[in-house]
Amino acid sequence: MLSELKNSPRVVGVKQLRKAVGRDEVRRVFLAEDADPAVTEPIDALARDRALPVTRVSTMKELGLACGIAVGAAAAGLLKS
Repeated sequence: MLSELKNSPRVVGVKQLRKAVGRDEVRRVFLAEDADPAVTEPIDALARDRALPVTRVSTMKELGLACGIAVGAAAAGLLKS
């Protein structure tokens, strides 16, 4: 599932993800479990409201690497094709 992030169109970061979900451009949301809940919970709630599947990733570092970036990421999303 994480390998799909590296090879598919994606959005990385809470702000970018929130905007993309609002524009109905996202098909799956990824959230890091070690990220601050104050940051990830609003995204989780938004995803549930939009009936988007949410995948939990154990660490921000792991999610960042899966997205092909050198830093951690609290949230990411796969864009619709």
